[in-house]
Amino acid sequence: MARHFSLTADGGSRGNPGPAGYGSVITENGSIIAELYDFIGIATNNVAEYSGLIAGLTAINAIDPDATIDVKMDSKLVVEQMSGRWQIKHADMRSLAQDARAAHTPALVTYTWIPRDQNSHADRLANKALDQEAGGGEIISIRKNYLTERLMSPEIATTIFLIRHGETPLTPFKKFSGSGPLNPELTEVGLAQAELVAKAVADLNPEVIIASPQNRTKQTAEAISRATGLPINFDEAWIECSFGIWDGMSIEEVKAKYPADYQAFVSSTGFAPPQGESYDAVAVRIDEALEQIVAMYPGQRVAVVSHNGTVKTAAKLAIGAPADSIFHIDISPCSITTISIWPSDGLRALRTLNEQSHLR
Repeated sequence: MARHFSLTADGGSRGNPGPAGYGSVITENGSIIAELYDFIGIATNNVAEYSGLIAGLTAINAIDPDATIDVKMDSKLVVEQMSGRWQIKHADMRSLAQDARAAHTPALVTYTWIPRDQNSHADRLANKALDQEAGGGEIISIRKNYLTERLMSPEIATTIFLIRHGETPLTPFKKFSGSGPLNPELTEVGLAQAELVAKAVADLNPEVIIASPQNRTKQTAEAISRATGLPINFDEAWIECSFGIWDGMSIEEVKAKYPADYQAFVSSTGFAPPQGESYDAVAVRIDEALEQIVAMYPGQRVAVVSHNGTVKTAAKLAIGAPADSIFHIDISPCSITTISIWPSDGLRALRTLNEQSHLR
């Protein structure tokens, strides 16, 4: 049975023509399944608005080419032209309208004009594209009932237990602690946490241990190795995000010394601290690391000892959340986050997040 989506789209130009961007929001049964935005260079408002429509229709068509779609926009021009009630006189507009019709079967799409205040979500995304002069967003939908079907499948999923290392001297003060040369070791509290999580992981019967080679993860993995009798496989793909010259500094110190850079860092996953690494770059290597685990250990239970940034990136990837969702996830020392991945099709499911009952 074909699915039904709602699409709101908007676009804007600062200068008309001037720097332009669009935003698109796709919902199904009231739930947001995609947020898309992009900077398109110098263009007019009308071109930007059509670009948002085309991006949304294209994304929905990729999910289900037979889906019906309710498009709602505050552009009277686009709504009336795409509904066939207004003649399209400008050649560029005719070309864009043709692209929109080609993106999804026109008979499956209806158009409704809405006031600007009802289109605020798409408008925010368009402004985000303009502010950052960049694009982003992610489709976070899977085929209806497919995850349920896979959870009930007889195929054995690869189960990955993601364990953050224990406390270091920097942890209580929320200081940046990346993959740089500082490389702190665990405190006495951290060592005790490692022993507790080691017992919990042993009860999960892992068959493989993988760890970041940094001191704090190495010490945590050693406790798990003693509890399970398993050797440690060190893999640099699981090292923490590099925070560059911020390593060892507190958030307040960074705010005071690098206010503009800090604001850029918390506003975009594409921004890298000076001499550091962006969260987008971390996502690329963690995505590859997850795929490698499934390829090497299909159907097995794998414990991975890693870091806050990498674990929350893996969790975000598992549920296909938007890129900036990483700013809304925090992973505690020696917590356990569990992901299942089915080898035959790569489907991922987040089973637990930041589990800490073993530490209490």
